[in-house]
Amino acid sequence: MIDVEMVRQAVSCYATTAEALARDIWSYAELPYCEVQSASALSRALEKAGFSVETHVAGMPTCFTAVFRNGTGKPAVGLLAEYDALDGLSQRAAWPEPEPLTAGGAGHGCGHNLLGAGCFAAALAIRDCMLREGLNGSVVFFGCPAEEGAGSKQFMARAGCFDGLDCALTWHPGTLNQVPSKGNVAIMGGNFTFDGVASHAGGAPHLGRSALDAAELMNVGANYLREHMLDGARVHYAYADAGGTAPNVVPAHAVIKYEVRAPSVDQVRELFARVVDIARGAALMTQTQLTWETTMAFSDYVPNRTLAAVVDSCLQEVGAPVWTEEDYQLAARFLQTYPEAARREMARCLEPVLSRQELAGWEQRPLDGRVHPFDPRERGYVSGSTDVGDAAYAAPTVMLTVATACLGNVGHSWQNTAFSCSSIGMKGMRTAAEALTLSALRLLQQPELLLQAREELTARTGGRYLCPLPDAVEPPIGRY
Repeated sequence: MIDVEMVRQAVSCYATTAEALARDIWSYAELPYCEVQSASALSRALEKAGFSVETHVAGMPTCFTAVFRNGTGKPAVGLLAEYDALDGLSQRAAWPEPEPLTAGGAGHGCGHNLLGAGCFAAALAIRDCMLREGLNGSVVFFGCPAEEGAGSKQFMARAGCFDGLDCALTWHPGTLNQVPSKGNVAIMGGNFTFDGVASHAGGAPHLGRSALDAAELMNVGANYLREHMLDGARVHYAYADAGGTAPNVVPAHAVIKYEVRAPSVDQVRELFARVVDIARGAALMTQTQLTWETTMAFSDYVPNRTLAAVVDSCLQEVGAPVWTEEDYQLAARFLQTYPEAARREMARCLEPVLSRQELAGWEQRPLDGRVHPFDPRERGYVSGSTDVGDAAYAAPTVMLTVATACLGNVGHSWQNTAFSCSSIGMKGMRTAAEALTLSALRLLQQPELLLQAREELTARTGGRYLCPLPDAVEPPIGRY
């Protein structure tokens, strides 16, 4: 019988290697589609362990799969790993003061170094337990690049990478130990390019047609749109090219990037179409030419509740990471880097998940020390997006979170980069690996649960995956 102690022992065999991989990937801090060293480190380690590795999957150089089969090879359990970093978040490891290692450099502000290495430890531990117990099945490690960019799992799903899976499991570094009951919203993004006519802004402004004016007017229109869209929707933008730096030249070229979010993939398509219409209007008003391309789209993520119940039970057995007094002290120092107003808002957000006693002393001991139960009755979405949603439309999928940072910590921050290469982050990663391992083995032992999970997915999707991107859209490698 596979129990939690067997799993702990199996994971412990690879804990040192996983931590070394996590530190190496953290030091590489490679941006989306550029994770050459990170993907290579993971794929080489898996190949050395006896997994069959395929690289350049779904047309992406840093995308790979690694497979171990035993016996019949069925059921097949997938592990979704990520390893890309974020621009501008370079930070000294485990250091509670802003101190970039490289000014303006990239950093693992979402903890994907831990995510990928934790899945690695789980993959090898699952393999060892399968061999020891004589379990039929496969464990498939998916190396998924660019989650922080235009994504990869939608391209992988479109290419059929997940078609043979009975389920997919993943995790994400966070501040709470739980299987989240809520899902994530869908997202769609694109690049909008305006081309006008250059001219002397003082001597002959009437001859110019400003691409920058078009981009600015697009933003004005989008701001008015915000009044007339769903409460759960979001619109974001950033200038990729503002037309140069010379104020005495009418800008002939401008590029602006837009992303929109909405609770479902159908809603996000509709909202994005409205943004495209606004861009067309801006071009018409300024007599400029508009070209645009869809660069990314993620489906909404809805946790498979059959799988969630299993993973929740396993996480409860594994328990929360065991923190030391030094861990609490370090976490408290990080928490103090946030303004008082921000900490008050953090406390308000923590009220539903912490006891009154925990909430009273949370600033002194700001690390989650227990597992919060999955609530199957809860519905709804958090406002962030993930390409895990596309895997979840293609195969029964569930994601858990484990504390790798202090309570209230904000993702995509320098604090998160520092936590991602700290003792706190490493302990959380090990707990995640144990929970993933135990969950996978329990599912391999109970194939009837996998059938139930598939039935649940079929009831929601009709049994087929529809990619939110047009067939002609390829991964925007070098263009995102």
